Amino acid sequence: MTTAYDFEAVSIDGHPVHLKDLQGKALLIVNTASACGFTPQFAGLEALHQRYHAQGLVVLGFPCNQFGAQDKGSNAEIGAFCQKNYGVSFSMMEKIDVNGGQAHPLYQWLTQEAPGILGSKAIKWNFTKFLVGKDGQVVKRYGSMDAPKTLTKDIEAVLA
Repeated sequence: MTTAYDFEAVSIDGHPVHLKDLQGKALLIVNTASACGFTPQFAGLEALHQRYHAQGLVVLGFPCNQFGAQDKGSNAEIGAFCQKNYGVSFSMMEKIDVNGGQAHPLYQWLTQEAPGILGSKAIKWNFTKFLVGKDGQVVKRYGSMDAPKTLTKDIEAVLA
């Protein structure tokens, strides 16, 4: 059975990230954008990271420019923006596609495991969130409108 830990990514500063190294941790995986109406969610994601990291939550941000071209910058520019404007200290990955033929394999798997409304596989917009349990399986998918603070009950349940 495939789990989130079977995938790899590249950090925003170009280093390989083997998700198997996070085995036993809960993951919150989010496609992000720097120039979106939902961009202030970076602050809420950082708050979740600060509150739950020591208990085993790992927040992973994946910049994506597929929705309204709202993340045009380079990986370095995106990383600097997130740190300067929102104090982001959780793990940011390199910019990826989350939909279509070039979608990152992790996102192909996530959308298969947790389809959206009416069974849609596609990511609809920036800041779609996936909560993955300590077993590496997707627990729940959340839309862009779901503010990070509304996920606390579900996060606490997977960390229990």
